[in-house]
Amino acid sequence: MNFILRILLTALAVVVLAKFLPGVAVAGYVTAIIVAIVLAILNLLVKPILILFTLPVTIITLGLFLLVINAIIILLADAFVSGFEVNGFLIAILFSLLLSLFQSILFSLLGKD
Repeated sequence: MNFILRILLTALAVVVLAKFLPGVAVAGYVTAIIVAIVLAILNLLVKPILILFTLPVTIITLGLFLLVINAIIILLADAFVSGFEVNGFLIAILFSLLLSLFQSILFSLLGKD
């Protein structure tokens, strides 16, 4: 139940960010839910591999390279989900930063974690 609530809150954050952030578009609420599921799968499967391969760069940049990895995950979700558009790498970095901020705020409302 907690996983479904997290997916729905992430979808809500994606819709809100798409409304206010230029360069990000979501076709609808169902597309936002699909984006949230794809982001969860990519964060589960692809992100650890990318972190492992870029570990030296991540250590040298004191973890700031993780922002680039998050942007790559957002761009991969853009490639996989039709109806979800992110225009450019800098927009993807900004979207990932704001999505993380909104997720932390919304997930703190759950009271668990």
